Amino acid sequence: MSAQQSNPLPLPDYDQLPAASIEHRIRPLESGAVRHLLEHERAHADRPQVVAVLEARLEQLAAGGEPSGGDPAAGGPDVPDATSGSSPVSPDSAAEPTEPLRHGKYRMP
Repeated sequence: MSAQQSNPLPLPDYDQLPAASIEHRIRPLESGAVRHLLEHERAHADRPQVVAVLEARLEQLAAGGEPSGGDPAAGGPDVPDATSGSSPVSPDSAAEPTEPLRHGKYRMP
């Protein structure tokens, strides 16, 4: 049995989470859980942005901050999914194509 199986991480699928969503998902966690994530992060991916977010959250909790309500397994704000293939832009809202100006050619209104 590996150490990760005997002591699971407080966020499901933590290693697959994008850095942008971790800040929101750690808000409901107690300082012990955040410290556990920080130790795991440093020992594995060691992403500077994530380490900074986890350290800042530990400082907030040490200064009297309290965990927020909510489920840490639930997603935070929508993070764009590059695999979805959808776009909020439609051909109806696209700009009209224009001809680039060429040297010596200028249209007067």
